[in-house]
Amino acid sequence: MAGGGSARAHGHDVFDIHPPKRWHVRTGQIMGAIMWFWVLYRARQDGPVLLGWRHPWDHDGHGHGHSHDHDHDHSHSSTENLKAHH
Repeated sequence: MAGGGSARAHGHDVFDIHPPKRWHVRTGQIMGAIMWFWVLYRARQDGPVLLGWRHPWDHDGHGHGHSHDHDHDHSHSSTENLKAHH
């Protein structure tokens, strides 16, 4: 079994692998970098929730454009609020 010889002589086809083109290598590196930037960004955003450090419904003040400064009275008496606003 040891020794030289071509693969074709043993009944196997020879598969010649060509080196990749430079643009294939560069495109793969760029796509890999984009993927890792996205993974790290999402880990920063969702990591505490996935690790159980924070609940997804807890808002830490990182606003999404929602303002809580309304002119309405936010007391728990909903009947009084409805009468006052109508």
